[in-house]
Amino acid sequence: MNNDASWREPLVAQARVLGIQRKLNKWAQDDQDRRFSDLHNLVCDPVTLQVAWLRVRANRGSRSAGVDGDTAYYIEHRLGVPKFLSGLREELRCGSYRPLPVRERMIPKPNGKFRRLGIATIRDRVVQAAVKLVLEPIFEVDFQPCSYGFRPGRRAQDAIAELQYLTSRSYEWIVEADITACFDELSHVAILDRVRRRISDKRVLSLLKAFLKAGIMNGHGVLEAQLTGTPQGGILSPLMANIALSALDEHFADAWEQMGDQRQRAKRRRHGEPNYRMIRYADDFVICVAGDRQHAEALIAETEQTIRPLGLALSAEKTYVAHIDEGIDFLGWRIQRQPGSHGRRYVYTYPSKRSLASVKAKVKAITRTDHQQTLAQLLHRLNPLLRGWCAYFRSGVSSRTFNYLRAYCWQRVVGWLRRKHERTNWRTLRRRYLPRWWPTDGSTVLFNPGSVRTTRYRYRGRRIPTPWETGYLPQTEPGLSLERLQLRLFIP
Repeated sequence: MNNDASWREPLVAQARVLGIQRKLNKWAQDDQDRRFSDLHNLVCDPVTLQVAWLRVRANRGSRSAGVDGDTAYYIEHRLGVPKFLSGLREELRCGSYRPLPVRERMIPKPNGKFRRLGIATIRDRVVQAAVKLVLEPIFEVDFQPCSYGFRPGRRAQDAIAELQYLTSRSYEWIVEADITACFDELSHVAILDRVRRRISDKRVLSLLKAFLKAGIMNGHGVLEAQLTGTPQGGILSPLMANIALSALDEHFADAWEQMGDQRQRAKRRRHGEPNYRMIRYADDFVICVAGDRQHAEALIAETEQTIRPLGLALSAEKTYVAHIDEGIDFLGWRIQRQPGSHGRRYVYTYPSKRSLASVKAKVKAITRTDHQQTLAQLLHRLNPLLRGWCAYFRSGVSSRTFNYLRAYCWQRVVGWLRRKHERTNWRTLRRRYLPRWWPTDGSTVLFNPGSVRTTRYRYRGRRIPTPWETGYLPQTEPGLSLERLQLRLFIP
């Protein structure tokens, strides 16, 4: 590796990093027991740091400063990116780099509690992104197909499709489980022990340990030691959590393999033995069971025993057993078996009441106040929210929900217009802002959820390729920013 290479053009840098990732992925596949011993040079390579910077810069979080007060804007316009990356690279090479504590930010949750997020400094985010670019292709080889969260090429729709696939084929009992404060309680020893199975480079291991032990600066300016967990919101945190929770994936994958093929699993059922399979997305997971309720309840204790060495425990409030006819909520979806139009029962997926209430609350908050803005400005705030929500749920039976949301948004926007223009009569208001009865301001039109066509999302099973297997480089599109291009390449 030529560590004295100069900084390259962005597209050249990303192509070089993709080539490095493909090699690492192939070496890890060819030798399942291989331990990589010289990865620190790849982390320090100029092209890796350059692509890591582009990834951090493309994220909206780059506007948030860590404990040092520096933002991406300050680095670009005051310090200079080449100078910043060169200094960071020199610190990494000589071993003087030390991560700073993360800044605490408490985010309210729907249940009234708070989720702790950790905002790292820009320099630490760049190093974390560089480490992830090097480690992710290696550990992706070892991850099980049942894991879908924070992995390249995989999404929540894949998890929902597998859940629908299994529950449509006699796996009628479901254990819905949630791990209590997973990102806060993960054992550092458990994480590093599993990392050492693949990584023997002591400098990379020291970097990972330093990030885990960096500490948290709370809202009162007091530094808190971080004895467990990995800060939620960090670039490396999802990968570290997946590495640790792969112990749970392997436990259920081994159990599935021992059940044998379809004929052997049918024989188990005839003898009253259960078949079961797990689906996990980050720290939320479900276990689909072909058996009875007692078999499903027994798996709760088995799961707790599996995750205890990781320093984790199941949430008693959110862990329960349900039948598919009762339905469950998972990843914002409602999955339930109901009679179809011809009398047969089908497993349907559609937006949960909680998800619908959440998007309604956001629409209401946007249209409640701020009457100084124009209608176009209001629509520019609403449209991304509605478009993203509908895109997430378009693979389910969501047409009625989309039409309901359409009517709700129309009422909220029209109510906002009437409050803004109190002295304008309805005829003038309709002529000016409601052509064809739909809110419009010039060329800006309110996104219509009812116009979104639903489409079935096919269950892909084990046929989900990684970016390093396909080697796909997206073509530059007109109006596509360079930052967005980097985002498409290296962010799942």
